[in-house]
Amino acid sequence: MRIAVLSDVHGNLLALDSCLADLASQGGADAIAVAGDLCLDGPKPKKVLQRLEEVGAQCVRGNTDRYLSEATRDGAFGPMEAAQIAWTRRELGERWLSWLRELPFAMRIGEDENQLLIVHANPRNDEDQIWPDADESRLEHFIAGEQASAIAFGHLHLPYARIWRGKLLVNVASAGLPKDGDPRACYAIFTERHGGWQVKHRRVPFDVKKVATQLASCGIPESEELIATLRRHRYKRLKNIIP
Repeated sequence: MRIAVLSDVHGNLLALDSCLADLASQGGADAIAVAGDLCLDGPKPKKVLQRLEEVGAQCVRGNTDRYLSEATRDGAFGPMEAAQIAWTRRELGERWLSWLRELPFAMRIGEDENQLLIVHANPRNDEDQIWPDADESRLEHFIAGEQASAIAFGHLHLPYARIWRGKLLVNVASAGLPKDGDPRACYAIFTERHGGWQVKHRRVPFDVKKVATQLASCGIPESEELIATLRRHRYKRLKNIIP
């Protein structure tokens, strides 16, 4: 069984389509799963959801999908983020907001003894990141007790794979907003083998300049900051580590 896992598309239809074309060039997959953060912060939020529906992708809910689909308290977000959420809600309309609202927290694929778990950030919540150098106590808190033999997640836009207590932990990174110093989109292909899962990350180029132009012209508030994040393609905190 082959499972393509994408995450963190963030409304970037051009990057999503590039990943889907690359997947087709790799022989496709038995299923496409998307680990949340589907449409906020990008120029084509509705078209991304439509494309995912068209290709039959199975999706879980990320934290930004929750921000969009659930009622929020006054003051829960800063003015810029609140304005971008409001714009994206208008772009999506009630049909797609309801669709986001119904997304599950997690998805499980395969038999109990060799199961692939797909979540957004970690098996316990959709907010706390698991960095590639997460220590024993953090992994114990978020992973211990989970029976799946492989766990795929996003949220942190950094691709990596590591083994912890016999479990394969894979951050599939971002199919729309890379932040590891590489401007290409990223996703992963999982292949079920006897006794475990094998993973291969795929890096896929897309036209960053064109997406920046789409952001500038789509009407989303404070697009300049979103464009800067897209073009920087790295976390600010890692600017002295990732060239």
